[in-house]
Amino acid sequence: MRVGIAGLGRMGGAMALQLLDLGEDVTVWNRSEGKVKPVAEAGAKVAASPSDVVARTDVIVTILTDKDAIAAMYEGADGLLSGDVSGKLFIEMSTVQPDTEIALAEKVRAKGAAFVECPVGGTTGPARQGKLLGVAGGTAEDFARAKPLLEKFCRRVDHVGPVGSGSAMKLALNLPLMIYYQALGEACVMVERWGLDKKWMMEFLSETSGGPNVLKNRAPAIAASFEGNGPTEVSIDLDGLCKDLRTMIAEAAVSNARLPIAETALKVYEEARKDGWGARDCCWMPTYWPQHRKGQ
Repeated sequence: MRVGIAGLGRMGGAMALQLLDLGEDVTVWNRSEGKVKPVAEAGAKVAASPSDVVARTDVIVTILTDKDAIAAMYEGADGLLSGDVSGKLFIEMSTVQPDTEIALAEKVRAKGAAFVECPVGGTTGPARQGKLLGVAGGTAEDFARAKPLLEKFCRRVDHVGPVGSGSAMKLALNLPLMIYYQALGEACVMVERWGLDKKWMMEFLSETSGGPNVLKNRAPAIAASFEGNGPTEVSIDLDGLCKDLRTMIAEAAVSNARLPIAETALKVYEEARKDGWGARDCCWMPTYWPQHRKGQ
């Protein structure tokens, strides 16, 4: 299988390296050469343009920042859809509103190619280990074609329905986590005057009904963040959390609904961005509110 990855952000780069570890034939393209170098050094072929990625491969994977980045990658000059794409399979893995994927699927299929959306739960660590969770949208036939590749990224990948349903499910699975980071910060405010050890507290919470799966993996990093020693290598940054929360709120509005808790969390996160926290890893976020409410 010849696989192309167009766009080497944190997740795209991690996925490319995972495929290379498995001995796959991988061709990549990215706007900036700096992100191409480590993947090329690991054995990836480097395309001259997005359209060149398509020409060299059978399956093309994209995981991009937002709908504007998707439009530029697929429809820009020398973009993925600028040449002959008949018979190719496109797997789009970005976290965006469902209507973005639905519109893109129509354009891809109109040119004779197959399309599956499959946003994933997880960060760069699970991506490098093939342990992401995938929620795929598309026809049963296209999903069956995409599944062998998706299983190289994911410990579990489910076909949840037509294109659009995967994006909706991705937003749904991310929303409680983003709210939890803020809720955990508020919980720490309540016990702060007692001087409880944060490492102990995170470990203890992970054993309770107040501790989601994220604490099983990230409790030490969150505890270290309270001591000012949080992760410097970023898996998902605050800018990304804000983008996803805005996407969730916009998607709810399509159904004439509001997400009041998400709206409140977004306000706090936007304050943190203004305070220069935008590039910090998500594990820092529970520490922001305890500091912020003191005016620090």
